[in-house]
Amino acid sequence: MWNASDSFVTRIPDRLEIPVEMIGGLPIAVVDRAQSAQLMISLAAARRKSGGPALVFTSANGQVLSLCAKNPEVRSLFEQADIIHADGMPLVFASRWFCRRPLPERVATTDLFHDVARRAETQGTSFYLLGATDAVIEQSVRRARALYPRLRIVGYRGGYFSNDEEAEVVAAIDAARPDILWVGMGAPREQVFALRNSKRLRNVGIIKTAGGLFDFISGRNRRAPDWMQALGLEWAFRVLVEPQRLGGRYLRTNPHALFLLLTRTRQPNAFGLRDVKIDAS
Repeated sequence: MWNASDSFVTRIPDRLEIPVEMIGGLPIAVVDRAQSAQLMISLAAARRKSGGPALVFTSANGQVLSLCAKNPEVRSLFEQADIIHADGMPLVFASRWFCRRPLPERVATTDLFHDVARRAETQGTSFYLLGATDAVIEQSVRRARALYPRLRIVGYRGGYFSNDEEAEVVAAIDAARPDILWVGMGAPREQVFALRNSKRLRNVGIIKTAGGLFDFISGRNRRAPDWMQALGLEWAFRVLVEPQRLGGRYLRTNPHALFLLLTRTRQPNAFGLRDVKIDAS
């Protein structure tokens, strides 16, 4: 069993149990960024050449909580993921109010990518980047390679392709054999892609859904100031930057997400710990 109090994971057992809390109606992993980054690196190494299906890691914020509560099919997608990270400070605040084991911090994918990349440079973990427009993904790769010269990026592709092209895209990714596949297509499309293809991607260790990650890596979008992130106000900064695109979305989802955090956050008495089964052979 892996204990969330461990700062780093050096050995992955055959059966791995990740502690979770029910927050806003979804089972959220009780881990911090450092633990999450090293867990991804260690799992990728453990699963290298195993021939098993790829694990699926995803993230939830207020918008996701609202979407899952309204759409059972989308909720099922998130519940099928192996780990759900808390990509939103409101989830952290709610866990501190209601949960026996509060979340140690927000695990934002935009930060987690850099945490994993720094470790990947020294441990030989390889990446494949999938998502965004061709121009954005190409710029993301250039900037990632400039930041992390020893990082092995074994392939990349834009995220706009037809259903008829998907099998070809999946085959190309599997042939590249990345340890970690970052998929930035937006929810729920990226979750659909990950779960539909995890069994086909047997040369991939982990699929990490990434939302708008590549817009930030490429420099197309800016992060909110640190103080706004700490107060859970990154959404307000994004509305200020893109009011026409995001104003209506947050006006609809934020009140609903707050309601869910207040009414569907509880200790997982019957839920218990969620097991992630690892084939390390």
